[in-house]
Amino acid sequence: MSYNVQPLRSQTEIDDFLFWLRRTNHPERDTFLFIFGINNGLRMSDIVKLKVRDIKYEKRPIIVERKTGKRKVLYLDNLQDVIAEYIEGKDDDEWLFPSRQQGGHLKVNTVYKQYQKIADNLGRKDIGTHSLRKTFGYHYYRKTRDIATLMEIFNHSSEKVTKRYIGITTDEIGNTLADFRLGI
Repeated sequence: MSYNVQPLRSQTEIDDFLFWLRRTNHPERDTFLFIFGINNGLRMSDIVKLKVRDIKYEKRPIIVERKTGKRKVLYLDNLQDVIAEYIEGKDDDEWLFPSRQQGGHLKVNTVYKQYQKIADNLGRKDIGTHSLRKTFGYHYYRKTRDIATLMEIFNHSSEKVTKRYIGITTDEIGNTLADFRLGI
């Protein structure tokens, strides 16, 4: 079985996903996790392991990516109001995304299962935890057309890899061929 996770390409798709997140058992946490993820491009494995202190005191905190072991600056300037509201009253040592288990954080697989249920509700088979990272990349590129910076954010080695990763290549080819007709 091939599994090709895609970004949410429109505001409507994002709103539809948020609609279902607001109906989970933990809507505040689940909605914040989604908003946080689509606005910074982090992998889910890095998001779920954040503590309140990791994002509370700086607009640009530095974390170490789990997959690469590299230091990464999080650019959270755009989320300060949302972060402040979400962490209000939380202690520095608390997990940003706590699980039901005492003292634990959400697991990537738990988020994946939740997203699969939402995908089913939306009639989609192409949504997973990585959709957040891809959604960030897709919209960042659409807004800025700055593939070099996006490559840096994602730590990719080539434009081709980054464009394929966020699904831009297929979209661009389709758009350029939409009105392309010869001999008709």
